[in-house]
Amino acid sequence: MTTTGTPTAPQLSTDQLRRLTAYGDPGEVVPGDVVFAPGDTGYDLVVLESGRVEITSPATGDQPESPIAEYGAGSFLGELNLLTGQVVYVTARVVEAGRVHRVPPARFRRLMAEDADLADVLLRTLMARRKALRTGVAARAVEIIGSQLSAGSHALRTYAARQRIAHLWFDAETVAGQALMAATPLAAGDLPAVVVGGRVLRRATPGELADVLGLSYRALSGDPVDLAVVGSGPAGLAAAVYGASEGLRTVLLDAVGTGGQAAASSRIENYLGFPSGLSGVELTQRAALQALKFGAQLSSPCEVVELDTGGTQLRLVLRDGTEVLARSVVLATGARYRGLPLDRWADFEGAGIYYAATELEARACSHAPLTVVGGANSAGQAALFLASRGAPVTLAVRGPDLTAGMSAYLVDRVLAHPRITVATGTQVTALGGGDSLESVTLTPRDGGPSREQACVGLFCFIGAEPATDWLGGVAVDGDGFVLTDVDLPAGPDPTWTALGREPLPFETSVPGVFAAGDVRHGSMKRVAAAVGEGASAVRSVHAAIGAHV
Repeated sequence: MTTTGTPTAPQLSTDQLRRLTAYGDPGEVVPGDVVFAPGDTGYDLVVLESGRVEITSPATGDQPESPIAEYGAGSFLGELNLLTGQVVYVTARVVEAGRVHRVPPARFRRLMAEDADLADVLLRTLMARRKALRTGVAARAVEIIGSQLSAGSHALRTYAARQRIAHLWFDAETVAGQALMAATPLAAGDLPAVVVGGRVLRRATPGELADVLGLSYRALSGDPVDLAVVGSGPAGLAAAVYGASEGLRTVLLDAVGTGGQAAASSRIENYLGFPSGLSGVELTQRAALQALKFGAQLSSPCEVVELDTGGTQLRLVLRDGTEVLARSVVLATGARYRGLPLDRWADFEGAGIYYAATELEARACSHAPLTVVGGANSAGQAALFLASRGAPVTLAVRGPDLTAGMSAYLVDRVLAHPRITVATGTQVTALGGGDSLESVTLTPRDGGPSREQACVGLFCFIGAEPATDWLGGVAVDGDGFVLTDVDLPAGPDPTWTALGREPLPFETSVPGVFAAGDVRHGSMKRVAAAVGEGASAVRSVHAAIGAHV
């Protein structure tokens, strides 16, 4: 039956349909025509004036092709990959002849910028369809199989979750996982693996999955972009949103995945306008959709390893050698998580040691004993979140009390929670386990006796270091944070003298290169401040590149 009047198929008004079809090219379709199919790297938004189209999920190794939905006159075809550039998951096949209007990608982007009413309807529908794909039969279009406590598997699952990839996870130790391994076939040494589009990625990485799905960086033309943003935490996302919305051709590159450290937060309660709070993943995914809506190109994982400032254009070099030319750059790389200097720390990363507390990690740890290390808000929020999922949590804090680094409202909640044990003046001094973490040793800093206790998940929130070791020629402070505007060394500088101006707000020692968020010297290290800096940096970008038009 044709689907209408639902979140995935809204009933458009006559006027909305008229405005929507005005962006398209008309044409006829007949039964059997395939509008798009799994693996297609791009397609048009298709509006149905008449006729019917069926959407089906592809057949997999042990599942036949399955119907998902059917759309008729007054409907439109497409889902979130119209914005993300992701390859197609499903098949759209004509089952009744009719007339359609195809809106090519360039005109679709123009529609999203010009018609706020239609853009809102389209965006809500595309999001609803992606959600339906992630929870329905189409999720089997991407199958990830591995060990629950494997660092490689955890990296793949985290990437898939942050990028909203419709996928299914199979634990290799379950009956379903073993059946998939036998059908593929896969051996234990092949894990983690991904089955997608008839291909099997053995010992898969997020980068390989991104390449297959079309999420890696792709140059859309040989011309330099107006703005390249490096890092997709709150500062980078804000720069991308404001840059793209103000007409700058914008690309955003991230070495890991959308969200940065903010996406690792289970709950952010002090962000303006959200009195009930929201998760870091939710906040950053909403911001990513805003950037995509305005036409920004988001690519990850794309690690930038070099910034060349010696030419007429700024040149970013990716790990694979790909070059991105840009008229301006905003550095929003944030900081890398700090670990503890303990034996086997690297062995247990992703296999019991985590730098984020989200639903993914909570499910991996179930209701087993956990330890959170740190005394700031992120540690307090993580302890509360994990305890709310039924796990007994020990919060290990080096300092003598919680009030030094944690907001008062969090301190009260942590101390009142029955499943949280606070160990102040305490540090983790040893790790135990086989293939995954099984125990930690806690040692009082006043010289008291150490104790070993069961622990399947250690969540580390002890700060981070600026991710600036790849930068050459950009001035940094003694700790590696990027210096900007008034913090740059005083005195005559031939670079600025030649330009006839002083560094703009958020501009680094290199003209046209800006810094925002945690990577910047003197930043507040707060989500709201990072968003403000990213947005403000774009104003300076306009001033800098406008002077060279």
